[in-house]
Amino acid sequence: MKHILITGSTDGIGKLLALRLAKEGHFVAIHGRSDAKLSATLKEIKQQSNNENVIGFLADFSDLNAVKNMAEEVAEKMPVIDVLVNNAGVLMTNGSSDTTDIRFVVNYFAPYVLTNGIVANLKASDAPRIVNLSSAAQSTINIQALEGKTGLGANEAYAQSKLALTMWSFYLAEQEPSITVVAVNPGSLLNTKMAKEAYGQHWSPAEKGVDILYNLSMTDLAKSGEYFDNDRGGYNKAHAEAYNNVKIEELIKFTDAIVMH
Repeated sequence: MKHILITGSTDGIGKLLALRLAKEGHFVAIHGRSDAKLSATLKEIKQQSNNENVIGFLADFSDLNAVKNMAEEVAEKMPVIDVLVNNAGVLMTNGSSDTTDIRFVVNYFAPYVLTNGIVANLKASDAPRIVNLSSAAQSTINIQALEGKTGLGANEAYAQSKLALTMWSFYLAEQEPSITVVAVNPGSLLNTKMAKEAYGQHWSPAEKGVDILYNLSMTDLAKSGEYFDNDRGGYNKAHAEAYNNVKIEELIKFTDAIVMH
């Protein structure tokens, strides 16, 4: 039995992955930002899996203080974490943009803060893993946008946040050699709420994304410091800047300055 935490798991591929793992008898922690939805999902997964070892964490990932509080709660309730799936993400939103774009906050800063807050719990596992959900959409990061000094369109902010997450994945893999850290594009336009809200269509069933997240979490498919592109069905090159150590160092320096204050 493994202890697994999946963020953004009250719907979409996160929820389907949680259900699959719970059915196999693992200890599964889910996360959501709505109390009602989290409670309903917990009940549903427990019933469908016949597994009582399912717990929930509540946090709005657009609020980094809430993420810090969640990290403390996770650290307390899950002394050992075998697998962390940083799945929570946002593309379309009506959140205000007077500060840093919400896509940077939810898709990159939040997993950064959460992961750093529970890294000791991951290291307590014999074979810890972190699966970070990237995207085929990756574009050069505008540091001023990261700092909230200039605005970006939704798709551009999303693509930049996903490159940031990928760059940090590669950095983390080097910093923490005992943890397998893999970045994955689970598949473009899967049949999920996010794709429907953004594009009104999908190309592939959600299960395609669930299968790859399961395999990277539970099998020997995972390779640390690599990028798995599920559109192509294998490991591939991420955006060129994900391999630029100067850019990565700069990103991490700015990130620490932003999330620490």
